Amino acid sequence: MAPIDSDDNTTAGEGEDLRAGRRRAARYVVPVAVMGVAAVTIGLVPALADSGDPDLPKVTAEQLIEKIAKSDVEQLSGTVKISTDLGLPDLGGLESGLMSGMSGGPGSGGDEDGSAADPSAKLTELVSGTHTLRVAADGPDRQKLSLLENAAEYSLIHNGKDVWGYDSESNEVYHSTTSGSAEQPEKEVPATPKDFADQALKAVDGTTSVTVDGTAQVAGRDAYRLVIKPKQEGSTVGAVSVAVDAETGMPLKFTLTPSSGGAAVVDAGFTKVSFAKPDASTFDFTPPKGAKVTEGDEVAEAPAHGREAERDLAREMDGLKEADGLKGKDGLKVIGEGWNSIATFDTGGQGLPTASAGGDLGGFLGSFGDQVKGDFGSGTVFKTRLVNALITDDGKVYAGAVTKDALVKAADAAQ
Repeated sequence: MAPIDSDDNTTAGEGEDLRAGRRRAARYVVPVAVMGVAAVTIGLVPALADSGDPDLPKVTAEQLIEKIAKSDVEQLSGTVKISTDLGLPDLGGLESGLMSGMSGGPGSGGDEDGSAADPSAKLTELVSGTHTLRVAADGPDRQKLSLLENAAEYSLIHNGKDVWGYDSESNEVYHSTTSGSAEQPEKEVPATPKDFADQALKAVDGTTSVTVDGTAQVAGRDAYRLVIKPKQEGSTVGAVSVAVDAETGMPLKFTLTPSSGGAAVVDAGFTKVSFAKPDASTFDFTPPKGAKVTEGDEVAEAPAHGREAERDLAREMDGLKEADGLKGKDGLKVIGEGWNSIATFDTGGQGLPTASAGGDLGGFLGSFGDQVKGDFGSGTVFKTRLVNALITDDGKVYAGAVTKDALVKAADAAQ
């Protein structure tokens, strides 16, 4: 069987009423964007495709998890290919605009001082489509991630106390500093197999089945395949599969497939990797001549409620698998446990506009969801291939990596 290396090529790539309609629609379709962010943040993933099966010593799932935990790789360079297919509807550009708005970046309409090179906005592009990244690291003080897109490139460089973001298409630069050289800059979304694997392993508890399913070869390296599956019914997660480098214990590939089957929802893996020390010049950066430079403190002074909301959501979704019963923080609560956890909050009575009351907007939004009824009343379920959300007509929201029926049941139980 052939290795599971991915192709390392990249490809080149109405008016005021319409824009106003999209802005009005944005606040009602936040759950759609929430699904995209949450699905990536949760970091769930299924079984790897068949690849090579190198002859390696037998290990238990517990031993392999321990090997990942003890992995001390600090120096590497390579290419990562990441594909995300949440099955989101085509919103005519609304989705990407909303994602940018949530991050407080350009295009949000609320932060004119934002920079096209701000990583909090740029890296959210990874929540959909296929992207090629080049990564390099030399300990906790130096990392570099480059997103290759069409004929342009976006790079995020951490070198000592300096963090630089550079967008070649707009020739804009973002600069900030960390409080200490050993403090790595916060990453808005997972970008490498290790990022995803770290999130997935947080889900391992009594509601989870963890096994070693043979071996594989990724980017020319021998690896074990760790498979994580929910034991509970009602989850949209099929399985999480992580290819773990047999020598270093570092995750090399991460793949998520939903319980409904079909193509992977998330597939992220190295196509090339080296654990040699990168050249020091890799992390050097000087703003190009004529580039617009935005300092991080300038952005911090501008309205940043969207970015804060995104981070709050990410933290809450990270804690879903650790929830026990019902918890609450800042209006967001978690119902259930394990893989069937559901996040819920009250918008204050603001449900979706109906077709009669909302006109074309109401009909537009309703066309993307399923109308449901129950003891809670009625509402609309917005679905992706992984994370679903129910918005009731009285403004309550229920979201999680669970089926539509599970959301309705949770809403009924809350009455």
